[in-house]
Amino acid sequence: MAYDSRQDTLPHIVRVQELMAAICERLALRAELHDLSKLTEPEKSAFDAHAPRRGSCVYGGETYNGHLAEMQAALAHHYANNLHHPEHFENGVNGMSLLDLIEMFCDWKAASEKHRNGSLGRSIQINREHFELSEQLISILENTRRELRW
Repeated sequence: MAYDSRQDTLPHIVRVQELMAAICERLALRAELHDLSKLTEPEKSAFDAHAPRRGSCVYGGETYNGHLAEMQAALAHHYANNLHHPEHFENGVNGMSLLDLIEMFCDWKAASEKHRNGSLGRSIQINREHFELSEQLISILENTRRELRW
């Protein structure tokens, strides 16, 4: 009788499905908890004061960066409590997990939709310098953006 690879392949397929489901569960939990710290102090009052004005700013521009500077204390708290920000880690993006990166990527997309000149592609390019992102990570982010048609 000839070897039938299905006996080895099917358990592998099932195992990969289980592992991907576990990742999806973790991402679903992150989605539920995303940015909840913005709803409590010391973050809420800073976002109440600045969020309405930031939307009319050019992302990465002087006025936008001025708002960030005025929110420094609240942002320090936010970054300390949210793993999807490179600022959370001593070594920036290099300290992040793949799940952190996925949440960061989605956060960048959602944030880009709030700015009049916002686009995920532009955010990736601005953050390339800001976070000293590697060319490999930039390629992965851009490939994902294109695959999702974002």
